[in-house]
Amino acid sequence: QLHVVESGGGLVQPGGSLRLSCAVSGFTLDSYGIGWFRQAPGKEREGVSCISSNGITYYGDTVQGRFTISRDNAKNTVWLQMNSLKPEDTAVYYCAAHYPCSSYYLAQPQSLGAWGQGTLVTVSS
Repeated sequence: QLHVVESGGGLVQPGGSLRLSCAVSGFTLDSYGIGWFRQAPGKEREGVSCISSNGITYYGDTVQGRFTISRDNAKNTVWLQMNSLKPEDTAVYYCAAHYPCSSYYLAQPQSLGAWGQGTLVTVSS
């Protein structure tokens, strides 16, 4: 059974950094894509980043150049390093395992794969 747990969210000032973690179990990480998504109050779910099984990465336009996704297959963990955070980055961030990572599926989030409960990121002074 797939199990996904996000952590690392919190309150950070504008311009600060956070690193989110996504720990997965029930499958081997190197065989599937993993995606990070976020949803702010009153807004639709937005694709943030994803990494494919062969290490290809994709980023949403709003986070390109500020966020970095990485993966440690041995630890079955994916990270999202977020730098230069802005108030508009405030949202609940979700990790989706078994997610088809591509530019299309990042831009058009689908209810595919196994999702965690999310971790809240608040960017505020």
